[in-house]
Amino acid sequence: MNLLDATFLVIGSVVGSGIFMTSGIIAGYLPSPGLLLIVWAVGGLFTLCGALSFAELGAMFPRAGGQYIYIREAYGPWAGFLFGWGFFWFIMCGGIATLAVGFAEFAGYFLPSLSTQAVILKLTLFGLPYTLSAGQLLAAGAIIFLTAVNYLGVKTGVVVQNIFTFLRLGSVAAIVVFGLALGKRAGITNFGQLFSGGEALGPNVFSAFGLALIAVLWTYDGWYAVNCTAEEIKRPERNIPLSLLLGTLSVTLIYLVVNVVYVLALPVEKMKGVVRIGELASTQLFGPVATSAIAAAIMISVFGCLSATILYGPRVYMAMADDRAFFRSMTYIHPRYRVPSKALIGQAVWSCLLCLSGKYQALYEYVVFALVIFFAATGFSVIVLRRKKPDLARPYKVWGYPFIPVLFVLINLAIFGNTIAAQPLKSLIGLAILLIGIPAYLHWQKKGAAAPKE
Repeated sequence: MNLLDATFLVIGSVVGSGIFMTSGIIAGYLPSPGLLLIVWAVGGLFTLCGALSFAELGAMFPRAGGQYIYIREAYGPWAGFLFGWGFFWFIMCGGIATLAVGFAEFAGYFLPSLSTQAVILKLTLFGLPYTLSAGQLLAAGAIIFLTAVNYLGVKTGVVVQNIFTFLRLGSVAAIVVFGLALGKRAGITNFGQLFSGGEALGPNVFSAFGLALIAVLWTYDGWYAVNCTAEEIKRPERNIPLSLLLGTLSVTLIYLVVNVVYVLALPVEKMKGVVRIGELASTQLFGPVATSAIAAAIMISVFGCLSATILYGPRVYMAMADDRAFFRSMTYIHPRYRVPSKALIGQAVWSCLLCLSGKYQALYEYVVFALVIFFAATGFSVIVLRRKKPDLARPYKVWGYPFIPVLFVLINLAIFGNTIAAQPLKSLIGLAILLIGIPAYLHWQKKGAAAPKE
């Protein structure tokens, strides 16, 4: 991958359905156009702090595996394993299943017989009800198709990823340009209205801003994809930091200008709690005919994001397997296509099973809280490794050290604390799921010690 490929991977891994669906939820917390725009800008700034921290690590360790490598080097094999354990079984494959079913839901708008509402099987398994929809099958089919594309080589996967990123950027550009130039607006008309409504929050403005920021940061998630594929990037010491910088700045700009269109199109009162805010804003700007166009744009965005996610995940499992801390078959590199083909297949099989089980979202919600702890640990590893391995070559050093990594760590710890307070039961269940990884780690350690050296 060259610099453009890597930058498109960063953008493509982030820009999915979130930008078309999250702003209405945020408006429920912050009933002010100005505060809504500020929280998106702050989210972009915090994401940039993470990207700059990951840039130092990626340039220092230009190997497949991303966070798994950094956490292992900073804290030891057990910490890296716990990240990889949660990453494969729940975070990554749960995320893939969620994206795939999201794609099926929007595809069902055009083909109702393939929607998630089109039930094709109902039965009882072990005393529990089970329902299978056509949408679940379509979601599994999308995962299999994109896995096959990525199986044919990283360049093939990158070409498909670049095409869908280009289509997404074109869709967003069309909404912004036509929305600003031709749209029928009902939102703010002057700068004086930017902060109207915010005064109603009173002293609760900071807590409301914090809750809104969590939703924003989830919408920015995925920017670290390029670190997982570092081994397949040309001139990684240059292109990893640059792609992270260019990619996160591009995503921040995209999110800001789209939200400018939203607040021009709609009064903030009409945005509150609306999940499909992109459709509502487009209908206001261009009339009912725009609903189909925006549904198509979201479907393309989700499919492209799914493609990017399928591409980078297997590189983490391969790194774990290389350390004899996961299924050894996942170290296999296809002799012709030069991809971790068995890791791709393993990821596809588990993601499809989660799709068909219908339980993917619950698993993802239980464990996703741990993602911020691993982010905090990764950000802090910049400081740990500077002390632990001061002589290691660092082609890029994070700007504003140590302020930038520390800020990134503190943000993630604050989100973690908020999640624990808001969802204590889910957090405990998620912690228990992660701790199941401890006996698994001990098993692989024992197995690895007994295996002959290669």
